Amino acid sequence: MVKYLGWQRMPVFVVHLISSVALSLAITPSVMSEQLTEMPNSSSPANAQVYFLSPTNGQVFNAADSESIAVEFGLNGMKVSPAGPAVPDSGHHHLLINMNELPDLTKPLPASDQVLHFGKGQTSTRIQLPPGSHRLQLVLGNHIHIPHNPPVMSKVIEIEIK
Repeated sequence: MVKYLGWQRMPVFVVHLISSVALSLAITPSVMSEQLTEMPNSSSPANAQVYFLSPTNGQVFNAADSESIAVEFGLNGMKVSPAGPAVPDSGHHHLLINMNELPDLTKPLPASDQVLHFGKGQTSTRIQLPPGSHRLQLVLGNHIHIPHNPPVMSKVIEIEIK
């Protein structure tokens, strides 16, 4: 006979199991950070390349068009795969927007307005940018968002919104 906890209707043994797992996984952020710094990059084939199919370097957009700029990613020498499962010679795209310097390529790329993650394996997106010059770059990340070794990165392209 399974005993239930009042209104939750969850078996007691499940509650104990969940509590045990939660306690065993309870690690402080500093311990997690230390563990992340020790994670190795996934290796990348020598011929791997990531690049922009669109837009092109130097492309100029009218401010009216900047509401939704199509960005398409290309990849050669590797496969696109979503974040999560470790798949050799594969990764997913990260779009860097107006980055003055690269993030630490030995750690998971941080998600922000300047570092967009495509962890579901997407190969295109639409972005909105204000008038001005903008720099775009692609970086391929492994199943846990860490760039490969050597990093698979596109050249920086510049676009302008007038």
